[in-house]
Amino acid sequence: MKFTLSWLKEHLDTTASLDEIQEALTDLGLEVEEVVDPAAKLKGFKLVKVLEAEQHPDADKLRVCRVQTDEGETQIVCGAPNARAGITAVLAKPGMYIPGLDITISVGKIRGVESHGMMASERELELSDEHNGIIELENGDVGQEFADWLAQNDPTKVDPVIEIAITPNRPDALGVRGVARDLAARGLGTLKPMAEVSVAETAGPSPIKVTIDESAKDGCHTFAGRLIKGVKNGPSPAWLQDKLRAIGLRPISALVDVTNYFTYDLNRPLHVFDAAKVSGDLRVHRAKGGEELLALDEKTYTIPAGVLVISDDKGVESIGGIMGGEASGCTEETTDVFLEAAFWDFISIAEGGRALKINSDARYRNERGIDPAFNREALDRATALILQLCGGEACEAVVAGEAPDVSRAYKLDTARCSSLVGMDIPAEEQRATLERLGFVMEGDMAHVPSWRPDVQGEADLVEEVARIASLTKLEPKPMPRMVPGVPKPILTPLQKREQVARRTAAALGYNECVTYSFIDKASASLFNGGDDATMVANPISSEMSHMRPALLPGLLQAAARNQARGMTDMALFEVGAAWHGGEPGEQHLQVSGILVGQTGPKDVHGAARPVDVFDAKADAEAILAAIGAPAKVQILREGDAWWHPGRHGRICLGPKKMLAVFGEIHPKVLAEMDVKGPVVGFTIWPEEIPLPRNTDASKGALVLNDLQAVERDFAFVVDAGVEALTLVNAASGADKALISDVRIFDEFIGGSLGEGKKSLAMTVRLQPTEATLKEKEIEAISAKIVEKVQKATGGTLRG
Repeated sequence: MKFTLSWLKEHLDTTASLDEIQEALTDLGLEVEEVVDPAAKLKGFKLVKVLEAEQHPDADKLRVCRVQTDEGETQIVCGAPNARAGITAVLAKPGMYIPGLDITISVGKIRGVESHGMMASERELELSDEHNGIIELENGDVGQEFADWLAQNDPTKVDPVIEIAITPNRPDALGVRGVARDLAARGLGTLKPMAEVSVAETAGPSPIKVTIDESAKDGCHTFAGRLIKGVKNGPSPAWLQDKLRAIGLRPISALVDVTNYFTYDLNRPLHVFDAAKVSGDLRVHRAKGGEELLALDEKTYTIPAGVLVISDDKGVESIGGIMGGEASGCTEETTDVFLEAAFWDFISIAEGGRALKINSDARYRNERGIDPAFNREALDRATALILQLCGGEACEAVVAGEAPDVSRAYKLDTARCSSLVGMDIPAEEQRATLERLGFVMEGDMAHVPSWRPDVQGEADLVEEVARIASLTKLEPKPMPRMVPGVPKPILTPLQKREQVARRTAAALGYNECVTYSFIDKASASLFNGGDDATMVANPISSEMSHMRPALLPGLLQAAARNQARGMTDMALFEVGAAWHGGEPGEQHLQVSGILVGQTGPKDVHGAARPVDVFDAKADAEAILAAIGAPAKVQILREGDAWWHPGRHGRICLGPKKMLAVFGEIHPKVLAEMDVKGPVVGFTIWPEEIPLPRNTDASKGALVLNDLQAVERDFAFVVDAGVEALTLVNAASGADKALISDVRIFDEFIGGSLGEGKKSLAMTVRLQPTEATLKEKEIEAISAKIVEKVQKATGGTLRG
């Protein structure tokens, strides 16, 4: 939406500066996108008086002028034919930029004579295309700014043009008067009343009638028209042409320029038909489809079925509310004109414009909504202006349909401004604001003006009050606490664990993946899934047919895709849900990660090696520790089938309480999923970790043992197939309170042990908490350890 400052002041009585108007418009929600101020580029150009003009000694077409400036007399070499003594001209001093020439002038010699500046033409200052001579002014004082002289004598040439962005909910601001109304409500001036108009319908009844087909009444609510006889069409007056040119429109003729003027001035699209080219009456109807029309943009359109059109007895003459036809357009030969003002359904206009791919000023406004109550008044005002500019006589207006009743009222609760917006505005000021915007107040009821379709409730009234008062005055206020003291945490313990697990895995060097919750049946089957309970009823594709039973298949698929693109070493993790059934609640949170390839790039020192089960174990234990898992755990075998049977372990608090599993992925699974090994990984179940008994935010007291710990070594001869883990678990269970650590430190095979036997040596650390251990107590615990290990492994204590 473009308009000039002088155009705005035709509706707004204001002394505000251009900068103040710009700031207010943006603050009101009418964001200023650009301001073109012609006076800004003329700054520094001043008026001078030519005292003498003599022939250049070495050029027939040049004159050497002695010029009086605000800094004294100077010499200018000029080639303009009108350069002579006694005239007032415009001077560009050395160092100034000439916009029309795109140069910065300096002191120079022209044919051996020095020239200290340049007297400019209109084209050189981008005022017009005139360049046959320098600017010659009838009056003006030496030293006066040329921009100030133009503002007094030819203001249209320095009239600033303002362009604002209009949101879809503010169609009233698509007219200059609507913009002026907002500024007046803000307090930047007073909205001028519109002049009263009356039309003398002296030419009798209109020979052209209008009708709206029944099928089109939902698309065209009302259609008003008037025939004006005996007009004399021609160029519009200078004031109207200047307005249109300033906003980028090309003046065409007085009749057409009037409709363009009303479109921007009052947000009222109109259309004029050459009445001599209209056969019979006009009818608004929906196109059958296939009709063709040569429009005013000189393009031929094939109209789809259902688009609103205006036809006479010959056929389609106009696309309703969007664009008129060339055949019935007005020319300089037009003597009788039929003026149309209609109110259209905005959805029908939008559908028709999109179907035809036509973007016009009329469509832009009609599809956003114009004032339905202004239809007849707009017809009368446009008629009066046409009679003023083109003469003629007006016939009686013809009207089909009725403008919809959009009257509505909402209660203004002045106390809601504080609760909804957070601004304390006095009640009387709120009422005065709405009245300045055109609302009619009856007690507490605010009657919404017909040009504001966006106001649809009580909250919208508060929004208008706050918008005019300026939301920049809104002061931030902290929300009151629901309860005194430190507020409770927002995240649940499980959400906090999920957050900490994600950060810890990333800190360990893993890259997070976010894979689909759906996988193919074959991959799901490898991880105890793929049954009917987890099958998706309407899958996106065959590769997403089932809910994932675990996170590992998605990570392995990601690894395969990366390996196919040359990435061989990876550390990937994911935090998300997996499904063990199809009913609500049959899902569980997992944290899974995989390590693929080498631990690092090839190294001259041989530091790089293939990832192994202990890498996965260390990372799993680090994440468990970060999310609060107990330090004392058991490592058990018997994991799921996708883990390597001899290279994995389950981290448990007991035989039935599993917190995590780690190990090497089974080679068969890797082959099925096209992943090149080795691949190790882990899966953690955060929900299985017991919640801490102490929910206090503070840390517990530091416990330091002041009693001497005791370590005893044991060596057991067991079968070669017995795992060291079995011995550790058995020894740890001898006394869970007193035994703080059990570790294997030696393995011996062969020698006197015989075939199929091995010796495992371990250290058991006893940490008393109440009293120093005596020899008898140590011996008793040692005997219990031996008993437990022998019972679990069938081994014997090595002599």
